[in-house]
Amino acid sequence: MLFTLVSGIVAFVATVLLIPQFITFYQAKRIEGQQMHEDVKQHQFKAGTPTMGGTVFLVVAIVVTFLFASYFKMLTGGVLAILFILALYGLVGFLDDFLKIFRKINEGLNPKQKLALQFLGGVVFYFVHVHGAGGGEINLFGHIINIGIFYFAFVLFWLIGFSNAVNLTDGIDGLASISVVISLLTYAIIAYTERKYDILLVCVTMIGGLLGFFVFNRKPAKIFMGDVGSLALGGMLATISIALRVEWTLLLVGLVYVLETSSVMLQVSYFKYTKKKFGEGRRIFRMTPLHHHLELGGLTGNGAKWSEWKVDFFLWGIGLVMSLLTLAILYL
Repeated sequence: MLFTLVSGIVAFVATVLLIPQFITFYQAKRIEGQQMHEDVKQHQFKAGTPTMGGTVFLVVAIVVTFLFASYFKMLTGGVLAILFILALYGLVGFLDDFLKIFRKINEGLNPKQKLALQFLGGVVFYFVHVHGAGGGEINLFGHIINIGIFYFAFVLFWLIGFSNAVNLTDGIDGLASISVVISLLTYAIIAYTERKYDILLVCVTMIGGLLGFFVFNRKPAKIFMGDVGSLALGGMLATISIALRVEWTLLLVGLVYVLETSSVMLQVSYFKYTKKKFGEGRRIFRMTPLHHHLELGGLTGNGAKWSEWKVDFFLWGIGLVMSLLTLAILYL
C-alpha cells in the first residue's frame, strides 16, 4: 500500500516545515512557555520552552488522513472514529493548555472538568461508532467474550485511562512521541496483516507527524507537545485497539503508559495510607511518574542519576520488547 507510505511522508514533511513557524510565532508574540513544577528541580532550566506543539502534528495528521482516505475511498467508520477522538481529545488538551498559558490558570482545566469532557467524548464515541456497529464483544487475549452493556463502561475506561496515561508519560524530551511511534508501528503491522488498510493509513500518517515533531522535541527539546498532543494520542491508541478488535494488546503495547500511571497511583495511595497510619507520609518512588524516579537514580538508586536519553532508551526499549512480544503472541 504505497499511498499509506506517501501519506506518512507528507505528514512528516508538513510537520517539519510548520513546527519552526509555530515556534517563531510563539516567540514573536512573547507567549509564556511551559512552566515546570517546582518539585521537578532537574527540569527548571526548561521553563519557558514553547509548548502546545501537539496542535501542529495533530492538525497535520487529521487533514492528511482525511484527504488521503477520501481520495482512496477509505473514509470508513473506523477512520472517522479515530479522527473524531483525535479532534475531541485534542480539543480538551488544547483548552487545558490554553487556560494555563494564556489565562494564567496554573491548573488549567481542573480534574473534574477534564474528566467530564473526556467522559462526554467517550459517550459520543460509543453511541456513534461502537453501539451502532453492534459492539458488545471484547477480545480478551484472543478469546471473544460478549459482555453486553458492560462494553460501554470498558470503552470509557479504555479511552479515558490511556488518554491520561500517555499524558503522564509526556514528561521528558522525546519520551512520549517515540513511545507512541513504537505503539503505532505495532498497530500498523497488525492492521496490514489483518488487511485493515484504512486503519493502517491512520497509523502511518500519525507516525510521520510524530517523527517530524521529534526532530524538534528530542533533547534538548525546542518545543513540547502539551496536553493537546498527549491526551489525543492516548485516546487514539485506545480507539485503534478497539477498531482492530485487539483491545487486550494495548496492555502490552502500552505497558510503558501503564507503568507510568501505576507509579503515580501507588505513590499517592501509599503516601495517604502511611500518613494516616504513622502520621507521616512515605513514598515508594523517589518521584513520580516513573520516568522521574529513573532520572533521580535509576532502578535501584544505588548508581548515578540517569540522563534523559538513558531514561528514554530504557523505556523505549520496554515498549519495543513488549510490542514484539505482542506480535509474537498474535502471529507465531
